[in-house]
Amino acid sequence: MKKLLVAALGLLCATAIVVQAQDAKPKKVLTPEQQTVRKEMLAKYDTNKDGKLDKAERAAMTQEDKDKMTKAGLGTPKKPAHPADASTNAPAATDK
Repeated sequence: MKKLLVAALGLLCATAIVVQAQDAKPKKVLTPEQQTVRKEMLAKYDTNKDGKLDKAERAAMTQEDKDKMTKAGLGTPKKPAHPADASTNAPAATDK
């Protein structure tokens, strides 16, 4: 009985490890163009030299450089604002 319990517990742990490993995000590989743009922006705006652009450093960027990063696929483009009444999937009301 103990052997069966230990085997079941081991199988459960192995399954949990496999599921956890599948949920991990794969690391994003940058293209040569993205690497070049990233190096340029870090050299230009990374004032604290930590290798990242924080909010203050991103705020100091020119719109041209922000567009350059977005075009290269590095920045997150702003989502368009949706009207409040269009956010539901309900059918439109009709007057009869």
